[in-house]
Amino acid sequence: MSRLTIKNALQNLSEQDLPFKELFSHGSMQVEIYKPVGLDKQQPHSRDEIYVIATGSGYFVNGDTRVAFEAGEVLFVAAGVEHRFEDFTEDFSTWVFFYGPEGGE
Repeated sequence: MSRLTIKNALQNLSEQDLPFKELFSHGSMQVEIYKPVGLDKQQPHSRDEIYVIATGSGYFVNGDTRVAFEAGEVLFVAAGVEHRFEDFTEDFSTWVFFYGPEGGE
């Protein structure tokens, strides 16, 4: 694995049409970069995940909770829980870490 920076992660992402790209994996862990444009269309995932907000700000819906977020924050989502980013700035991007077994820990 080469060094991961937000700059090279976003460069890798810009080379495709999807809003996410897997950058590294080891064991059960996957590291992705995620940068939706305008609307976050993701669905619940089968594994636990952690977001580390790299750039931007907005609101995060996690189940029945909606909270403001900004760069530098860490957000957790349990497997199977509906979640999404809303009203986020154009520069919003986040690291995504999936880990553990299907169904969550």
